[in-house]
Amino acid sequence: MKEQLSNIQQKALDEIKKAVDIKTVDDLKVRLLGKKGELTAILKQMGQLSAEERPVMGQLANQVRECIENDIARKKEQLKALETEIKLKKETVDVTLPGRKFEQGRRHPLNIVLDDLKEIFKGMGYSVVDGPEVEETKYVFDMLNTDEGHPARDPQDTFYITDKILLRTQTSSVQIRTMLKTKPPIAIISPGRVYRSDAVDATHSPIFHQCEGLVIDKGITFGDLKGTLEMFAKRLYGSDVKVRFRPHHFPYTEPSAEMDLQCFKCGGKGCSLCKGEGWIEMLGSGVVHPQVLINCDIDPEEYSGFAFGIGLERIAMMRYEIDDMRLLYENDLRFLKQF
Repeated sequence: MKEQLSNIQQKALDEIKKAVDIKTVDDLKVRLLGKKGELTAILKQMGQLSAEERPVMGQLANQVRECIENDIARKKEQLKALETEIKLKKETVDVTLPGRKFEQGRRHPLNIVLDDLKEIFKGMGYSVVDGPEVEETKYVFDMLNTDEGHPARDPQDTFYITDKILLRTQTSSVQIRTMLKTKPPIAIISPGRVYRSDAVDATHSPIFHQCEGLVIDKGITFGDLKGTLEMFAKRLYGSDVKVRFRPHHFPYTEPSAEMDLQCFKCGGKGCSLCKGEGWIEMLGSGVVHPQVLINCDIDPEEYSGFAFGIGLERIAMMRYEIDDMRLLYENDLRFLKQF
């Protein structure tokens, strides 16, 4: 037994010395000193020894165990130190290298324009109101005095989900919802995405952005609308900007008008930007139709109002002289870095 213990000790020390990682050392400890280990197996033979041999062999076995355990502990410390050294070498940062430049994000031109619009109208006392993009036909068409025969309700122009549910074609639906929930005085703008079945080209997209406005109060006239929109244009494009109003027709306003902006590129002489006309169509507007007020339980004998709708893409294209609407959606960094 003495020879067996000596062999186990020598074999253990040799294997521990050759171990290259902590897992190997732990496996050796289990195989040598575990409940089913080699040293334990020998100790189970102690019962076969005489009374005089047992204490001698027991003391020797304890010495062998202690020697192996100490060697295992030293080896693990060495391997841990080696692992730490290797890890530090791998993770070393060369502080002499130049730093990495991180690109700073920029606001999208549509967001720049929208933020400017919000600031202008908030300064005039308007609130910003949001509404659902998936909308009911009664809010988009019916309550806005747009009957079923109107071209805007044609499936070729509008994305219908069901006969009564659609993707909103304008944010005027937010105006209706606001009038149903809030009694006058009302002064809101409602920016957001809208959807129309248009083919994609330089000036059209099936998804675009609008910002519509609504004012309802006692004694509101077309003069208030004209003054508000002129002030808006001057705040947006400068005090020397020139605008004009042309008669138009919208089923939800009467009288109605389109507002044009004198071409800032040619000064009204005519160029490629304004297609030779000297003016650029900017927005639609008008005095709220009495029937729309009645639909929202507002007395048209007591209250009146005006509404307008602005295309954000159009404003952005006019401000930055962008000749293709698709540039606003393609996420080309060469384009977006200019803003």
